[in-house]
Amino acid sequence: MARILVTGATGFIGKSLVYHLLEKGHEVFALVRVKGTEFKIKNSSHLKLIYGDICFPKEMDPLPEGLDAAYYLVHSMGSLVENLVEAEIEVAKNFVSLMEKNSAKQIIYLGGIIENEHQLSPHLSSRLAVEKVLLSSVIPCTILRASLIIGSGSASFEIIRDLCEKLPFMIAPKWVKSFCQPIAVRDVLFYLENVLLFEKTYNKVFDIGGPEAMTFKDVLQRYARYRGLKRFIIDVPVLTPKLSSYWLVLITPVRYLLCKYLVESMKHSTRKLNLAIDAVLPHPCLTYEQALELAFQKIGQNEVVSTWIDAWDVKKVNKDLQNYIEVPLEGCLKEKQEVQAKIPIEVLQNRVWGIGGNQGWYSLNWAWRLRGFFDQLIGGIGMNRGRRHPTELQVGDTIDFWRVILADEKKTHLILYAEMKLPGEAWLEFEIDRKKMTLLQTVTFRPKGFWGRTYWYLLLPIHWIIFRNMAHSIAQKP
Repeated sequence: MARILVTGATGFIGKSLVYHLLEKGHEVFALVRVKGTEFKIKNSSHLKLIYGDICFPKEMDPLPEGLDAAYYLVHSMGSLVENLVEAEIEVAKNFVSLMEKNSAKQIIYLGGIIENEHQLSPHLSSRLAVEKVLLSSVIPCTILRASLIIGSGSASFEIIRDLCEKLPFMIAPKWVKSFCQPIAVRDVLFYLENVLLFEKTYNKVFDIGGPEAMTFKDVLQRYARYRGLKRFIIDVPVLTPKLSSYWLVLITPVRYLLCKYLVESMKHSTRKLNLAIDAVLPHPCLTYEQALELAFQKIGQNEVVSTWIDAWDVKKVNKDLQNYIEVPLEGCLKEKQEVQAKIPIEVLQNRVWGIGGNQGWYSLNWAWRLRGFFDQLIGGIGMNRGRRHPTELQVGDTIDFWRVILADEKKTHLILYAEMKLPGEAWLEFEIDRKKMTLLQTVTFRPKGFWGRTYWYLLLPIHWIIFRNMAHSIAQKP
């Protein structure tokens, strides 16, 4: 059993890897940036949470001594920084310094495939820069490079899914002719686990990918065929990366700057040209269609472990989640609805716990979608994120443009924190009083200056209608 540090533990790959390593019997230390983050696992005795941000190493909890290995799975794209390469280099240097002080035995990094080092997007340039920093360390380092990762909850899969499920006709930019090599998340986890403390992989760079390279256009068309959808894709040269980014923002849950990074990367092919991994770790990877089948099995069985959108944007929240669990009282504006329940309490709690996503918001869903559309227009995340599981909630989950910060089933108490664009901060709170058979729904808004208060009072009549109808629909409609 190895002692392993996993950074980026709340991201799509990070959380999946944490669960995978625990299943294999390892002792895992998960580095998370927001206090209060939860992992729902059966064998929790082998998991320890470490709070901190590698950007601020002096503020981190102390790392455990005698680490066998550390996975470096953090990147600054989630924080939407402009100077991506410089930001990545700084964080990677902080990480190397921490690992050298700890005397860790191995660093493992998952980056992106690079075909031509002289033609790189900012995203791939940042990945290459991180590789160079990690390989310069005295600690042996293993670099794995992947193209599109296909799995329920991965950014690649969710974007492909949104495009094909929502658009019967697509006018696509010329980058759809670029090549990629999709790989199933199950195979990524295989490689991440099996290079662990494997000396033949030390200080080496490996490409990993599925059995077949294809164009992005093929990726979309084969997804459509797998789903039995008729989709027409016409690629034109007039769609610039900027226009393509705006287009993706409206269709997918990805924000503009992140879309911009992704589109710029898609202009360059990412095929598995370095075949060295096949000699060191022979492994038959799933085909693209098999990866899609596995992803939809997870979705159909409600077994999605994590999604890429669940990672926190820590620039928008206090790093101590506990500061948000107690909804503030001072300087806040509130809208309360207390409704007598006309349905069994168990049904009422299930309705509260199933709010958002495909279920919707129980009343005036068109108004919620309209708010999400306007949020996307001004650079927000909109309503496209949905939710990880239709009925299960845990701290850190996303529900459309909200974040779960408290989900206490015993006390039937749910608190959501708003992540849409607002001139202030907002909380949506549900409490069920079992003795009185009532639902208490509270919206709390902490305005930021004059414009925050103006926003609240201008929309107060609309908010009253929306939230009143929602509370009554949840608690009283059979």
